[in-house]
Amino acid sequence: MMRPQFAFSGILIGLSVLVACKTDKKEEPNPETPEEVVFAVETGASQIPYLIIDTQGTDIKNEPKVSAELKIYVEKTPVQSAHIGIEYRGSTSFRLSDKKSYGIETWAEDGSDTQVSFFGLPEEEDWILMGHVVNEEEGYIFDRTLMYHQFGYQLFEAMGRYASRTEFVELQIDDDYKGVYVFMEKLKRDKNRIDIKKLEPGDVLADEITGGYILKIDKTAGGDLNINQPLEYFENNWEDDARYTEDISFRSYYDINGQPMAFDPYGEPYHANMYLETYFLYEYPKAAEITAAQKNYIQTYIRDFETALLADDFSTEVRTYTDFVDLSSFVDFFILNEVVRNVDAYRLSTYLYKDRGGKLNMGPVWDLNIGYDNGGRVPIDGWVINYNQYVGSDAWMVPFWWPRLMEDPVFRAAVKTRWTSLRGGTLSTVSLKAMVDATASYLLENGAVDRNYERWGKAIGVDYGASIASLKAYLEERTQWMDGQISAF
Repeated sequence: MMRPQFAFSGILIGLSVLVACKTDKKEEPNPETPEEVVFAVETGASQIPYLIIDTQGTDIKNEPKVSAELKIYVEKTPVQSAHIGIEYRGSTSFRLSDKKSYGIETWAEDGSDTQVSFFGLPEEEDWILMGHVVNEEEGYIFDRTLMYHQFGYQLFEAMGRYASRTEFVELQIDDDYKGVYVFMEKLKRDKNRIDIKKLEPGDVLADEITGGYILKIDKTAGGDLNINQPLEYFENNWEDDARYTEDISFRSYYDINGQPMAFDPYGEPYHANMYLETYFLYEYPKAAEITAAQKNYIQTYIRDFETALLADDFSTEVRTYTDFVDLSSFVDFFILNEVVRNVDAYRLSTYLYKDRGGKLNMGPVWDLNIGYDNGGRVPIDGWVINYNQYVGSDAWMVPFWWPRLMEDPVFRAAVKTRWTSLRGGTLSTVSLKAMVDATASYLLENGAVDRNYERWGKAIGVDYGASIASLKAYLEERTQWMDGQISAF
């Protein structure tokens, strides 16, 4: 049972990395005498990496990370081990899901960070074990195919953009089998991830202060607030999702309708006018490290871009907003999120970055578990950028940027050109369906689907074949609808 390979014509080169991302880089068995190990489940001859994390009896916390040992097996043979720190991750997903996600760091024996390569990926210390949201009490599963995250990231990478590299794994923590997970890169500044210049506190000169920066439009829970509370606190800390402060964020000068804000920022969580606001979180440099001068620079840059976007007369040839943004990155970000109908896009889990001397870029794409055929808040024949028209009561709404961009003939022409090219290869219906089939086959033939759903959602019931058929039908219908819309641009 080999990991799936792809050999499609046209521009669909590079998709041989799909599913396992490194199909030609199989781990070599450890030359030492294999230890006797008993997995929590029988995996047979599965080629999917099996991870065992030993916490030595220590309870995992939301933060800080606790010390543990990670061992990786392929076909029951140990191939790698590492000392790690592990913690729970996620805010809404942590509260909703019985199947938790984890953040891990690779540590030296003294507890300091050390860079390690897993599955042939570039060395780094920060990684994520992403679970799939399952709520057995309320009877729902966000992604029954187990592939929403991985599929979208691989598509974005095939489009020539960086996305978190992934590997399907099965996870066991101590003696508890946790099911199928996606092992993935955490988004951060790194030469092999978001490749921008390092910005030091002393970088304040005109040619230095321009980058690099990473911003995020998102909730404030997670690591933003550095909350030191017992684990039970995080099961119901909903207000922390909207606790924006001047230390960790800044607010757009304009509301979601493109009007200047008429009230002060940093109000109480979920105040009556919160839906009008868009906040940008400091992701890099971190909020604790970014200087006042650097904050002022990036805030001014965003405000100048937004002002230009609103002021430009789209009936003329002149554009000034494009002086501030890499338009091609906005186009690709739009296309990917619309194909997968990511209803969190643009308003949550949205990354932006700016390199030194460069323009503002959208991406990488992130957090795609509510979308595809499960993205019902936006109809299959509607744009996600028009989310505000479909959902009028959300605390987090889509910024004015995207409806405004759609009014611009220059943006629409760029989308049309790019879409036409991608539909000839990477985003063709044949290619999309083949990707789904190959991924599903890899998980099924190695028995991972059965093991996962034996552990999770038995009372809910999952017809995996029907879930895969639904995903393929959705992708065909969605892209055909987009064909009709974009052809009229």
